[in-house]
Amino acid sequence: MKTHFFRGLRATTLIGVVAIAAILIWSGMQRTESTLEIRSSQQGISMPDGFFVWHHLDANGIRFKSITPENNSLLIKFDSTAQSEAAKVVLYRTLPQGYVIAQQEEEDNASSWLTRVLNENIRIG
Repeated sequence: MKTHFFRGLRATTLIGVVAIAAILIWSGMQRTESTLEIRSSQQGISMPDGFFVWHHLDANGIRFKSITPENNSLLIKFDSTAQSEAAKVVLYRTLPQGYVIAQQEEEDNASSWLTRVLNENIRIG
C-alpha cells in the first residue's frame, strides 16, 4: 500500500516539475524587450546627452523604458523590437555623424535562461 502511494506521489511530483518548467520556458520566450546602444565611432566624440535623445524619441512618438549611460555608451531599452527599429531610424537622422547605433544582444532569451537555470541546478546538486 505504501509503495502504491509513493509511486503516485513520485508521478505527481514529476508532472508538476515538468509543468513548471514548461511555464517558465514559455514565459521566457514571451519577453520581447530590446536594447539599442549608442557609442562613438571615433575617439574624442562625447556621448549625446540622455535628455537630447529622450526629446527626439518623444517628439517622434517613440516610447522607451530607460536611457542609461554605461561604459562610454548610452543604452536605451524598449518594450519591443519594433520600437527599437523606429528609434534607430530617428537617431540616425538626428545625431551627427560619428555615432554607431547598434542593436545590443539580449541574453534573456529562453535558451540562455534555461542554460543558466540548468547550470545553477548542476552546481547546487
